[in-house]
Amino acid sequence: AFLAKKRECDHESSVVCLSSEYRGLVKHTGGCHCGAVRFEVWASPDLHVFNCNCSICTKKQNRHFIVPASRFKLLKGADNLRTYTFNTHRAQHTFCKTCGVQSFYTPRSNPDGYGIAPHCLDDGTVRTIITEDINGKEWEKAVKEHKTIRDMSKP
Repeated sequence: AFLAKKRECDHESSVVCLSSEYRGLVKHTGGCHCGAVRFEVWASPDLHVFNCNCSICTKKQNRHFIVPASRFKLLKGADNLRTYTFNTHRAQHTFCKTCGVQSFYTPRSNPDGYGIAPHCLDDGTVRTIITEDINGKEWEKAVKEHKTIRDMSKP
C-alpha cells in the first residue's frame, strides 16, 4: 500500500496528488463479470498492453498490462479466486470460480507484479491503449530481447 500526501489538486476525482512514484497515475477499478472479484490498480491512463501469442494467452485472448504488486489491491473476492498453472508453474493464472473471468494474474515474466486485463477495467479512467505484440511462443527469447518488460513490475 501507499500513503497519499495531502495537497490540493485540480484533477479528476480518480487522480490524487501522490508521492513521485504515483505521479501521473490514475486509480482504475475493475473486476470479473459476475462482480464477485473486484480490484483497484494504479496505472497510467495511457495503457501499454501486451498481446501475447503463447498457448494460454492465445486460448484466453489474454491481453494485459503489467504493474508492480504495490500498485494493485484486491478489494473483494479472494475466496472466489482459483488458480491455474502449467509448465514452469511460475505464472499464476487466477480466475473467478463463478464466472470464469481472469481479470488479473501473476505473469511469469514479472512474478513481482500483476498482469491486468484492460477489458476488465470499469469505464472512465483509460485514455488510450497501445498494444504491443510479444512472441510468447518463444517466451525466454522474447523476454530476454524485450528492453523494458522486466522493469514494468518495479515501482
